[in-house]
Amino acid sequence: MDTSTIGLLYGGITLLLLFSGMPIAFALGLSALGFIAVFMPAPMIHSVAETIYSELDNFTLLTIPLFVLMGAAIGKTRAGSDVYNSLHSWTHRIPGGLGLANVFACTVFAAMCGSSPATCSAIGSSGIPQLVKRGYSEGLAAGLIAAGGTLGILIPPSITLILYSLASEQSIGRLFMAGIGPGVLLVFLFSCWVMFKYSLERKSALAAVGSARHAITEDDHFSWRDRLESLPRLLPFLLLIALIMVALYGGLATPSEVAGIGAAGALILVVTLYKCWRIADIKAILSGSVRESTMIMMIIATSGLFTFVMSYLGVTQQTATWLVGLGLSKWAFFIGVDIFIVVLGFFLPPVAIILMVTPIVLPSLKAMGIDLVWFGIIMTILMEMGLIHPPVGLNLFVINSIAPDIKLKTIIWGTLPFIGLMLLGILILCLFPEIAVWLPDHFYKGN
Repeated sequence: MDTSTIGLLYGGITLLLLFSGMPIAFALGLSALGFIAVFMPAPMIHSVAETIYSELDNFTLLTIPLFVLMGAAIGKTRAGSDVYNSLHSWTHRIPGGLGLANVFACTVFAAMCGSSPATCSAIGSSGIPQLVKRGYSEGLAAGLIAAGGTLGILIPPSITLILYSLASEQSIGRLFMAGIGPGVLLVFLFSCWVMFKYSLERKSALAAVGSARHAITEDDHFSWRDRLESLPRLLPFLLLIALIMVALYGGLATPSEVAGIGAAGALILVVTLYKCWRIADIKAILSGSVRESTMIMMIIATSGLFTFVMSYLGVTQQTATWLVGLGLSKWAFFIGVDIFIVVLGFFLPPVAIILMVTPIVLPSLKAMGIDLVWFGIIMTILMEMGLIHPPVGLNLFVINSIAPDIKLKTIIWGTLPFIGLMLLGILILCLFPEIAVWLPDHFYKGN
């Protein structure tokens, strides 16, 4: 059997296992073990343990459980609703201000926990009922929170960017810094759409109900005292984010040390602000962190074995040679890879896409001179889209679970404009790549 046939069979069986609902780690590991047994020399089976160990023998991986612990500590408290309420008190006078408060709350919470589902759940449980109550359509309210939650895998600290850095051998610091500009860009685009859409809906509602203005008017009123009293719940988390950024980008600490600062800081904040010092509270935080961290580590370990088998059988090298041999231009190749990622996003989570796709396309990306840090940001935005479009858009089901009165069909239609805004964001980043790469190039000059 030639290498091409083996490669197609390898990829097909792996995708079949993934689509069956089997856990990602087991699907990758089972596929790899099967091909070792059938297509590789018998003694190679003894190298499985060593391959898995070498994949995990990386000090940078320490950042993952620590950032997961940071997110779990914040996610187990009322931090999400406090962030939302504080921001709402400052934006309520702006037309569509409640929607803006939700966008900004998703941004801040995403920066704290790095998880899209956690951001959707924390902000959506408070935000969606308030949005609907104050005249926002169900589709706009649900779509806004679902899309805002995706910022969790782009705005640093981001577990997704850490995994991409390991797969592509790029600096975590560069990737984190590269995510800031595009993150701000998406926040700006989302905010503009929310204000525009709310204005249209408000005019339509006023025309329909005439004098019943209270039904569609944001009627909250906050004094300066209310606003200032809300800051003690918001500022500590903003200071923690600022501390993490300064320590990492100022060269004061390594990524692993920064993750330790974030985890320790988050634990201190939830203990002091939310009195989460009881055994049951600490157990919930630590057990959740252990489960998620173990899952991610298992995926990394088995993906290393998966990649090793693919390389040993020559699949990676032949695929790279074939891709380059197509004679596609740089942009044609880039578009083709993007479409491939979007298609995989219909069925697979970001972790699986990163660890499966990156080793295959990396040699061709390098050969065509595509900046791998910039591409990592584009890839992340594409995977964000996968979180809010069917059939396996995770955020769609999170929103459906916290707002069961809103039909799934309505949620999907509400997210479509935000998918369009993400595509617009990618187009802008293609025209102006400096939005992503200027900060890392400036701060890491000469490195």
